[in-house]
Amino acid sequence: MNRLEQAGNIVVVGLGVTGLSVVNYLKRQPAAPQIRVIDTRTNPPGQNELPHDVALCAGEWQMDWLLTADLIVANPGIALSTPQMQAAAAAGIPIVGDIELFAWAADQPVVAITGSNGKSTVTSLVGEMAAEAGIQVGVGGNIGLAALNMLSQGNGLYVLELSSFQLETTSSLQLAAAAYLNLSEDHMDRYDSLNDYGLAKQRIFQHARVAISNRDDAATWPTAFSGQQTSFGFDEKDYGLIQVQGQEYLAVNSEPVMPSRELALVGRHNVANSLAALALADAAGIDRAASCRALRRYTGLPHRCQRVVQAHGVDWVNDSKATNLASTLAALDGLSIPGKLHLLVGGDGKGADFSPLKSVLEPLNVQLYCFGRDGHRFVSLTSNPVVVETMDQAMAMAAAEAQAGDMILLSPACASLDQYPNFMARGDAFVALAHSLQDQVQGAHSC
Repeated sequence: MNRLEQAGNIVVVGLGVTGLSVVNYLKRQPAAPQIRVIDTRTNPPGQNELPHDVALCAGEWQMDWLLTADLIVANPGIALSTPQMQAAAAAGIPIVGDIELFAWAADQPVVAITGSNGKSTVTSLVGEMAAEAGIQVGVGGNIGLAALNMLSQGNGLYVLELSSFQLETTSSLQLAAAAYLNLSEDHMDRYDSLNDYGLAKQRIFQHARVAISNRDDAATWPTAFSGQQTSFGFDEKDYGLIQVQGQEYLAVNSEPVMPSRELALVGRHNVANSLAALALADAAGIDRAASCRALRRYTGLPHRCQRVVQAHGVDWVNDSKATNLASTLAALDGLSIPGKLHLLVGGDGKGADFSPLKSVLEPLNVQLYCFGRDGHRFVSLTSNPVVVETMDQAMAMAAAEAQAGDMILLSPACASLDQYPNFMARGDAFVALAHSLQDQVQGAHSC
């Protein structure tokens, strides 16, 4: 009897895309359990798609359901530290997430990626490498498809992006390889310290065959791991960089693989991401030549340092995925433009300290535009900040000031939830308005 068959009464906490995927997966089981859903939102997304025989308690906690469950499947957005979840744990009720359910059922190799930044790019890139090699691959988890929805696709490989929230409720995921990319301050509204946040990410190594860490970030090094280890970084060791006749190459164990200038991805941080992806692909048995072909053509994901408009000598760059300080620092690393940088920052700061940006901005020719709920927290970073309510206002002001050679960069260092449903919606709004404003600028220039 599998673990689900022993749980006749399952409570799903949190609806939305993940919660629906859990409910539908449970309904497909041969011995479908009784399923009930709790969501503290009054009108939770996905409620109209629930099967008719699944009870929903919306707008409050239904503790009777919670404390009589055989198993609780919690949405990653639900902190285990909430009093209600603590009460269930104290009552001895197992609490898992959708990734743990996936782990119980997956029968093909799985690789997984975590980290504060870059994990979506690396996850997608490994998926591209596998597809280039002719492998039917499922890419999802914290991006793309919910993990449980991929189980019926006939995939030969799964590539999962895993957040610290997902890893908190995952304990038996067997991985061909696990990569921990980096650690920087984020989600300090959920964790007591950066160390606690890092420990949650360390859980990715629990049942991995190969552990892949970042040589330049000691927080990613496995703290308790007896399997095979490798790493990536900017020196020559393991997956690294070497010079061949004055040209920089991606290398494995000091053997050249391909010139870094041939990478389609832009930015120094994406060289590191490419090395991490190559290490995962090798561990998963993906043909190296196919991996290199993918590296030469993969231009990245939307909302990640994505040039969306280039007009009148002005570049408009959408980096809406920069929802924390480290992402914005990565976008600024090595940035060189002939003119002025018009940098748009702000949103929901999640309690972060933005002062490290000050020293990075000082040598740049930059005009800072601060918007959103926590925009005021950036005003001390430069001598001439502009403070507005919305991103739209910031973009209009930047468009009015921009000259040939300038860049208008949305890299907000904040989450979007104060004004947008998610960072994608914020990025889409930036793209749409960039097209509109560049037309207005064109008209102004022609007068």
